[in-house]
Amino acid sequence: MKVLLVYPRIPDTFWSFSNVLNFVRRKAVMPPLGLLTVAALCPQDWEFRLKDLNVTQLKDKDIEWADMVFLSAMIVQREGTDQVINQVKTVGRPLVAGGPLFTSLADEFEHVDHLVLGEAEETLPLFLADLKRGQPAPVYHPNSRPSIKSTPSPRWDLIERKKDYQTMPIQFSRGCPFDCEFCDITLLFGRKPRTKDPDQLITEIENLYQDGWRGSVFVVDDNFIGPKKETMKFLSALSSWQKKRGNPFVLNTEASVNLADDQELMDLMTEAGFNTVFLGIETPEEESLAECGKKQNQHRNLVEAVQTLQRNGLEVTGGFIVGFDNDPPDIFDRQIRFIQESGVVTAMVGILSALPGTKLYQRLMKEGRILKESSGNNCETGALNFVPAMDREKLLAGYRKVVNTIYEPQVYYDRIKVFLNNYNPKKKQRLKPMQIYAFFMALWYLGVRDSRYTKRYFWRLVINTIFRQPSLLTEAITHAVYGLHFRKVAQNQ
Repeated sequence: MKVLLVYPRIPDTFWSFSNVLNFVRRKAVMPPLGLLTVAALCPQDWEFRLKDLNVTQLKDKDIEWADMVFLSAMIVQREGTDQVINQVKTVGRPLVAGGPLFTSLADEFEHVDHLVLGEAEETLPLFLADLKRGQPAPVYHPNSRPSIKSTPSPRWDLIERKKDYQTMPIQFSRGCPFDCEFCDITLLFGRKPRTKDPDQLITEIENLYQDGWRGSVFVVDDNFIGPKKETMKFLSALSSWQKKRGNPFVLNTEASVNLADDQELMDLMTEAGFNTVFLGIETPEEESLAECGKKQNQHRNLVEAVQTLQRNGLEVTGGFIVGFDNDPPDIFDRQIRFIQESGVVTAMVGILSALPGTKLYQRLMKEGRILKESSGNNCETGALNFVPAMDREKLLAGYRKVVNTIYEPQVYYDRIKVFLNNYNPKKKQRLKPMQIYAFFMALWYLGVRDSRYTKRYFWRLVINTIFRQPSLLTEAITHAVYGLHFRKVAQNQ
């Protein structure tokens, strides 16, 4: 069997970092971990080829080579997915599809030959068994939450050029113990986190190392600290491995804000090589947090929580949302003030979106407020897919005000300074040739070619950092480059 693995293009969003990748000679943030894992779950005497359309094009001859095409996608990739489906059907090859997009909206893909829904560890073996008998069914529905302790290591060898990517993804756990109304993680993976064994994941990491990767690794868990005991065991094993290999990886992940309450856990993470963590902060409004069931964020000083993590060597990137029913009229100014005071430089502000199947979607459907399906990209004004409690035009205008304000050069560079004054990295990374190249690229684009208004803030940041905090110059330049991308995303609004 010859199988073509296809991953559709991700649109230009906050998370695409499309305006940054040129600085480091990369084409995409990371490869599709799901498809690489699916390949490992299939018979290993099959022949596979990976076509990630974020780094290459899909040609008819690629499809003609294959006996079957496997397609995986997230909701935000819907437009690119439809294009792939049309191309595959035109060439005339059987199409097998799975992943969050198809699991959430299975009824909308009648032209797909075989839908393998849910988690592949459960449904893919059923499809493979039927395929071997020559009787594959149109749809395979999940009935349980499978263990991931036997999930094989991803097929890293299928990536043609690892240099096309900025980071490599790994997964330790699935599921989240919390149950936020707007989130589809518990819908897809459940509330009881399931983990891999520490030795199992260390083997994956060793395989990635042996395959030649060095640098950034993203642990894609939606709440890395959800299964705390298991996470701490893994961190201890990871620390030992990193020391043995000379600390080749710098890691980042996603977690809940209660990480700031646990000194031991923060210490273990930085010792293991973590330096960045994404938090779903959402909003400073207590009533909106209560509305969406974000209990872990309630009744605490969120600014202090962010700064605690920064002081302990974990840079915080944050997610923020406007559009809750309980948002007061001044929520936009409060979001801006919170982001500035906390020093969350990388602040992703989105409009609340009702994802299919979530508690939010079900509630709004009962209230007759759903207008359309979510695009999966909450960083665009067109993403608002329900009737909000606030006047629609006021909400959209307020959202534009937030993103345009926090990424306005003076405001943005002031926030970098707040972060640098609070940040205390535990490990200093050696500069790599690509980072040196990016440094001079930044000096040229931001210090010479950019507008007179913008570059004066850039040079002030560089000079102040050199004289006051020279050890943090890499972080200062990195965030200056990120700002270029964020400004363009904001301008698109």
